[in-house]
Amino acid sequence: MCGIAGIIHRGNPGGIGKEMTSMLQSLKHRGPDSTGFAMYGVPSENEMVMRFKVAEQEDLNSGFEIHQQIKDRKALVDSRLKEMGATILNQQIVTEYAYRYTLNHSGDMRKLADYVEDIEGAEILSLGTALELVKDLGDATVVSGQYDLGSFMGSHAIGHTRMATESDVDIRSAHPYWAYPFKDIAVVHNGQLTNYWNWRRTLEHRGHRFMSNCDSELIAVYLADKMDQGIELQPAMEDSLDELDGVFTYVVATSDQLGMAKDVMAAKPMVLYESDEFVALASEEVAIRSIFPHEIKTFDPYEGEVRVWQR
Repeated sequence: MCGIAGIIHRGNPGGIGKEMTSMLQSLKHRGPDSTGFAMYGVPSENEMVMRFKVAEQEDLNSGFEIHQQIKDRKALVDSRLKEMGATILNQQIVTEYAYRYTLNHSGDMRKLADYVEDIEGAEILSLGTALELVKDLGDATVVSGQYDLGSFMGSHAIGHTRMATESDVDIRSAHPYWAYPFKDIAVVHNGQLTNYWNWRRTLEHRGHRFMSNCDSELIAVYLADKMDQGIELQPAMEDSLDELDGVFTYVVATSDQLGMAKDVMAAKPMVLYESDEFVALASEEVAIRSIFPHEIKTFDPYEGEVRVWQR
């Protein structure tokens, strides 16, 4: 039943960390197992932000050995970044197993990401100039507090509350998904794709790789692949309505855009609020009213509809 949400500031950056926390907490009843945020800050010239983990939260109960493994994996990440010519400008230990690095790197981003993720237990959650992707077990308040997201300032964000049905309750299975290895593209999704494996094989033959068996990750890679071919975001999303089968509503974000698509059956809910300053959207109106408590007018998008907003 999962919940999805998005917000974009059309003018100056705002407190998207606090806003998305409030929206997702309002959707906790749709998915209490894990919560994820994809937030877009103000890009810095010649700098990239890498969010990564070297273990799962539940691994910490495995005894002394796992704590030493975490230290060893983190040291190996540092070593491999240096080998690839990346300079670590700043590093934050967010949790024992999750980190935020600011990097300077002018080389091949795919090779760098592949080399880091070749380390057993290491996973890059996001790598880009604006995107910072955070996801973990627990509701929005728990995850936001753990990663200190309440003070995050930026232009737009998307988020997801997950109810585990067919896969494990772990960070790897949590949403959003970064479109590896394309910088600054992330997706949240409510629904199910029925031609997932056909499209996954097609994209794998094109050289893409997947970290999970989640169809939300496929949507992210599908759209990134289209844009890599020179197709703009909106027509790429319009293509998805014809080429991806199933019932779904998804929200996608790039470094400067927020988009929403609803399949032709319109079985998965979405509510929108739009003003000159903001666009907010969510699975339920309660999430939008959590940040706009005054009188507002919301509406539901039509079946088969695609909308894209610029920051």
